Amino acid sequence: MTAKQVGKRILQIVVVLFGISFLTFSLMYLAPGDPVRAMYASAGSVPDDAVIEQTRKELGLDRPFLAQYGSWLAGVFRGDMGTSLALKKPVAAVMSARLWPTLKLALFSLFLVVVFSFPLGMLTAVHHNKAADYIVRFLTFIGNALPGFWVALILMYFFALKLGWLPVMSTGTGFSDLVLPSVTLAVSMTAVYTRQVRAAVLEELHRGYVWGGRLRGLKKNNILWRHVLKNAMLPLVTLLGLSFGSLLGGTAVVEVIFSYPGLGSMAVQAVANRDYPLIQGYVLWIALIYMVINLLVDISYEYLNPGTKERLRG
Repeated sequence: MTAKQVGKRILQIVVVLFGISFLTFSLMYLAPGDPVRAMYASAGSVPDDAVIEQTRKELGLDRPFLAQYGSWLAGVFRGDMGTSLALKKPVAAVMSARLWPTLKLALFSLFLVVVFSFPLGMLTAVHHNKAADYIVRFLTFIGNALPGFWVALILMYFFALKLGWLPVMSTGTGFSDLVLPSVTLAVSMTAVYTRQVRAAVLEELHRGYVWGGRLRGLKKNNILWRHVLKNAMLPLVTLLGLSFGSLLGGTAVVEVIFSYPGLGSMAVQAVANRDYPLIQGYVLWIALIYMVINLLVDISYEYLNPGTKERLRG
C-alpha cells in the first residue's frame, strides 16, 4: 500500500472512532440508573441526596449532554479518558495496567493455535478422506462445539484441583498463570483454524504449480512447506489478525472464571459497577485495535503475496 492509501485509511479510522465515541457516550448517557449512586454502592456506602448531588456536580454529570461529551472528547485527544468512578483512578492508567496481562494471554493463545492448527490442517489436507483426516475432523468438530466456560471448568477441575499442577486463580504474573486460560481459548480457535488451514491447503493442492513441481522432481514436503503453505497463508492472515484483535479486547468469560487480571474481566467489573468512563474507554480501545490490525493485515498482503499489490492498489 502506498503512503497515500495508508493516510486515507488512518483518516477513516479517526472518523470511525469519532462516530463510535459519540454513539458510546450517548448510550452511557441514556442508560438507566445513576452512576453516582452505583459508585457509592460499590464502595458500601449510602449517602444522602445532598452528597449525591454534590458528587454529580463535581464529576460534571449535571451538565448538558453535549457539554459532557465535548469535555470528554477533548480529554481523549490529550490522552485523558476520564477517571474511573469505582476505582478512582485514571481510565488510561487502569487499562494500561490490564493491557500487559491480556497481551501475554493473547500471544500465548495464538502461539498454541498456530503450533497445533497448521500441522493438523496440512495433515488432514494431505491425507484427504483417509483415517487421519476423519479423526482430526471429528476432534475439531468436538473442539468447536464445546463452550469455553465448560472447557475452562474441566481444565480447572483436573489440572488445578485434582492434580494440583496449576493454580486455580491466575494473577497474570507467572507462566503457570497463563497455561489454563490460554489452553481454554486455544481449544475452539485451534478447531476453527485447523479446518480453515485444511480447506486452504486442499485448494492449493489442486493448482497446476503443485503438479508442475512434482513433475520437475521437487520433493513433496518441499512443495508443501515452501509453496503450498505460503500461498494458503493469505486468507488465513485476516483470520489471525481478527482473532488477535478479539483476544486483545479481552475474553471476558475465561478471564472471569480464572480471575485473570485482563481487559475482559475489567470490562465485566466496569459494567457491574456502571463505571461509564471505564466502559467508554474500553469500547474505544477495542474499536481502535480492530481497525489498526485490519490495516496492518492489508499491508502485510503485499509481503505475503506480491501478486496482490496491484489488486490492493486498485
